[in-house]
Amino acid sequence: MGIKANTVTTKREWRQIYAIYGMEQWQTLLFLLCHAIFFSLSSVVFLFYFDPICAFFNSFLSLGAAARFAAGFSGAVLGISAVCLFFAAGNFFYSALPLHYDMAQRMVGSVNDWSTVKTALDIGCGRGILLNAVATQLKKTGSSGRVVGLDRSKRTTLSTLRTANMEGVQEYVTCREGDVRSLPFGDNYFDVVVSGVFFHTVGKEYGPRTVEAAAERMRVLGEMVRVLKPDGVGVVWDLMHVPEYVQRLQDLKMEDIRVSERVTAFMVSSHIVTFRKPSQHIAGPGEVRLDWRC
Repeated sequence: MGIKANTVTTKREWRQIYAIYGMEQWQTLLFLLCHAIFFSLSSVVFLFYFDPICAFFNSFLSLGAAARFAAGFSGAVLGISAVCLFFAAGNFFYSALPLHYDMAQRMVGSVNDWSTVKTALDIGCGRGILLNAVATQLKKTGSSGRVVGLDRSKRTTLSTLRTANMEGVQEYVTCREGDVRSLPFGDNYFDVVVSGVFFHTVGKEYGPRTVEAAAERMRVLGEMVRVLKPDGVGVVWDLMHVPEYVQRLQDLKMEDIRVSERVTAFMVSSHIVTFRKPSQHIAGPGEVRLDWRC
């Protein structure tokens, strides 16, 4: 087992993906679309009622000739805002479904030999796009392995089992509810551990850029390393905080650390990080470190 540089992406229609997995965080998409429509209608109102609006600006603000400029500028801002919001909604939908599926295939392709994998873990599995990609790969290679999906919500794990059934990989999938900060598994348990666009959500109650939130993310990364077997492979796709993960993995003396090219997801930068856990972790001269927790 090892890390493979080249990956192969299996294309799939977004309608097929949506039919199986639905839309997580649909409230965000609806929020963006509603505001985009509101700003679009407002800009149309400014266009068709430009002269009355100019008169309104002039009567209340006494701008004189500048009233037309103020009205035109306001209408332009509304129009540009509508375009930006429609673009954001489109990117959110693309990131949540087609891109998520494609990145899951790339993450699966980062592991060289799935036929030797007996146990795998998906941290923060959600509705199972990455989880089922792993299970499908196990099925294709004829492996007798199993993949465990861990999520904080029991309701989500039930949805994930339904999607695994729809993908025809239910016999390869197990779902568990648990705390990602303290994984309910023993040390050196899994051959492969993956996680897709999840780590950045850990510690969000402290704020995304706080020291406390960063510490929580590092704690989950440490747990990921802890449950990974020696010579096991870890694959993380996440947003924004990837340099932190790379630094922590270097501190933990992980090997074969690789970072993919930048991919825009959910309007921000994202990367895939792959690494391999060494067979022995040497913390210093003659000292073998057994505790992987952060």
